Amino acid sequence: MIEQVIKENVIKAILEIYGENLDEKLISVQQTKKEFDGDFTIVVFPFVKQLKKSPETIANEIGNYVKENVSEIADYNVIKGFLNFSLTNQFWFDYINNNNISEKKFRDEVDIALFPKKNIKHHNFLDSDCKSNNLFFSEKSEDLFVIEYSSPNTNKPLHLGHIRNNLLGYSVAELLKESGRKVVKVNLINDRGIHICKSMLAWQKWGNNETPESKNMKGDSLVGKYYVKFDVEYKKEIFSLIAGGMGEEEAKQKSPSMIQAQEMLRMWEAGDEETIKLWRTMNSWVYSGFDVTYKRMGVDFDKLYYESETYLLGKEVVQKGLDAGILTKKEDGSVWIDLTKEGLDEKLLLRSDGTSVYMTQDIGTAILRFNDYKPDKFIYVVGNEQNYHFQVLKIVLDKLGYDWSDKLYHLSYGMVELPDGKMKSREGTVVDADDLIDEMIHTAKTTSDELGKLSEFSEQEKNEVHRMIGLGALKYFLLKVDPKKNIVFNPKESIDFNGNTGPFIQYTCVRIKSLLRKANEQGIDVNLKNLSFESIKEFKKEIILLKKVYDYHLVIQEAAIQYSPALIANYAYELAKEFNQYYQENPILVAEEDERKVRLALSKLVGFTIEQALKILGIEVPERM
Repeated sequence: MIEQVIKENVIKAILEIYGENLDEKLISVQQTKKEFDGDFTIVVFPFVKQLKKSPETIANEIGNYVKENVSEIADYNVIKGFLNFSLTNQFWFDYINNNNISEKKFRDEVDIALFPKKNIKHHNFLDSDCKSNNLFFSEKSEDLFVIEYSSPNTNKPLHLGHIRNNLLGYSVAELLKESGRKVVKVNLINDRGIHICKSMLAWQKWGNNETPESKNMKGDSLVGKYYVKFDVEYKKEIFSLIAGGMGEEEAKQKSPSMIQAQEMLRMWEAGDEETIKLWRTMNSWVYSGFDVTYKRMGVDFDKLYYESETYLLGKEVVQKGLDAGILTKKEDGSVWIDLTKEGLDEKLLLRSDGTSVYMTQDIGTAILRFNDYKPDKFIYVVGNEQNYHFQVLKIVLDKLGYDWSDKLYHLSYGMVELPDGKMKSREGTVVDADDLIDEMIHTAKTTSDELGKLSEFSEQEKNEVHRMIGLGALKYFLLKVDPKKNIVFNPKESIDFNGNTGPFIQYTCVRIKSLLRKANEQGIDVNLKNLSFESIKEFKKEIILLKKVYDYHLVIQEAAIQYSPALIANYAYELAKEFNQYYQENPILVAEEDERKVRLALSKLVGFTIEQALKILGIEVPERM
């Protein structure tokens, strides 16, 4: 790509003009800020000490050299220590011709931009280490990333918070794949523990042998009903014990239901046949429900891990750490690790009754995954309320002798709240994922009906478009925000055909598809090749739009570095907005032939680029809407 060509020639210029070999890490090729003329900018201040001239002199001398030696450079200007290069119209003409429009060519362009060293044979770039160039992704292209997301508990259905988790994890995985990385998407099913036993116990006591079939409910919803039921009865017991004179904390521990749930967990870990049978039955109900929801969300996984299969390895490792004197056992039999030297506190790894905790399971899972894949990076997509947990996990693994613990990365994200406040699973105040998806589709239908957009569609077509719009609105709203920030989710606000929303971007793609269909119906060839630009006198507006398309590969690499689909989402919106302004101001089908061809080619390229960005977000685009 042109950035690497510029960098190469800046290095040559410094060598020929000043006789100096400049450390290429000092050369930063950036996009020129909008308030200045130019396309790419070199900051020359880092060169001053070595070259011993003023920034303006250095910039002018390098600028003149590069202009003379790079045919794609039309001109340059210098503002203090900033050297701004402008590209020729021919560069942009060639860009349209070279990319219009083969998916393979587009993929090659992105690949070349992200990994210039890998493509040296084809592009005559300098044989330089990509890691030293801040334009390019900091990991090696052959790196393997293991991404864990979803990680549901089998005691309740997926809810709004899980939706953000799943969409973020899936999108980061797709983003890394788009940047050339190898990715394994994994899901850790939290299928054991006291919370699971609460649902099981409540069903035993008050379920009357209900099944998903007998109640015509999704299995995860049925099990979730009994998780809520447990909490209701548990609170009644606590209230009764407190009324009898017991303290609140003691009442929580001595509640009959809690004691029974803890006993059920001990029986489960001891392999009690009846307990295991009930556990398998109720978990199977939940898995069937999860599968439906995952399919509706459009997310998938390469491998499933189950806490029930990993916690034993964690317990073994903890025992070895205890034997080696790394961990300590207290008088009640519980096992701890002392992290006070690390500025933290003591961390429980095994309870006094020998049962494991989340940390135990995560130790076992991490070791198992490393043995399975030997990844270069583990990414845990987990909410920010678990920041401390993952900080501890890395330290514990390191203390236990696993030198790959520094490969763990917690992609911490903010919570999703509703306009009326937080959600609580135990109290039944969560918004189930399926209910929210249904609401989004219904809202899409209502909005489309009000605008009369789909009046000529069949019912089947309408339903499919409503699904795409509703899910597109949901995904975009949750992904356009920086992962670290909290979100207040408003379904109605997310479905707007004119704002910074998924439907607006989808509609832009559909508009372009409609434009190309009309051209085809009028006998205009839309498979545009070898376009002629000789008769085109004015090309400034097209260049503005092309520069935004060209940004795609830069946004991909920056988003991949930050693990932030929000950068892709907002790029798609900005490109869609830029195109709509261009579309309003420039007639396309009625333009002169050469101009029409170029504008159609440009429209096609924009539409394709937006769809590529939306794919990363898991958003589908209808043919019509």
